[in-house]
Amino acid sequence: MTSSIDPSVAWTVLIVRVPSEPSRHRVAVWRELRRVGAVQLGQGSWALPDAPAFDGFVDKMVALVVEHEGEVFALAASAIDESTSSRIRGLYDDARRAEWAEFVSECGKCLAELDKEIRNEKFTLAELDEEEQNVDRLRRWHRELRSRDVFDSVDRAAIQADLDGCTTKLEQFTALVYDAVGID
Repeated sequence: MTSSIDPSVAWTVLIVRVPSEPSRHRVAVWRELRRVGAVQLGQGSWALPDAPAFDGFVDKMVALVVEHEGEVFALAASAIDESTSSRIRGLYDDARRAEWAEFVSECGKCLAELDKEIRNEKFTLAELDEEEQNVDRLRRWHRELRSRDVFDSVDRAAIQADLDGCTTKLEQFTALVYDAVGID
């Protein structure tokens, strides 16, 4: 879980301005910032921890903003005091916890779907392929979330257990499908 706040944590602050029209350009920039895990500090200003998980992102962001005829200022920053550090860190951790909560919810849906398919004895290779894709999506998402949760905002072991539960249930379903279609 969250440890004590360190005001010396370095942040990359991006101040982004993109023309209001066409709006799809601003939306593309905003989505990319959100996708990577940046937190909005105010109108057009975003922050990311200065961490290896975000290497290369600033260059990518600058290119995207320039492509959309905007401008971006990238700054290396650290909080001036513990209160500011705590607020920025809180925004970042809250965003990660929200992402993890959505992930846990999706794991629950995956388990429920697998349970339903087992209960309904829907043991087809097509269904197995669909469920494998779903678990693979969860694995990719888990890796992405882990890489940007640089401060360990949640109990990673509990979340890993949720993902492991999906994997175990998929293995059970796979065995049932293979048995039903006669694959050894």
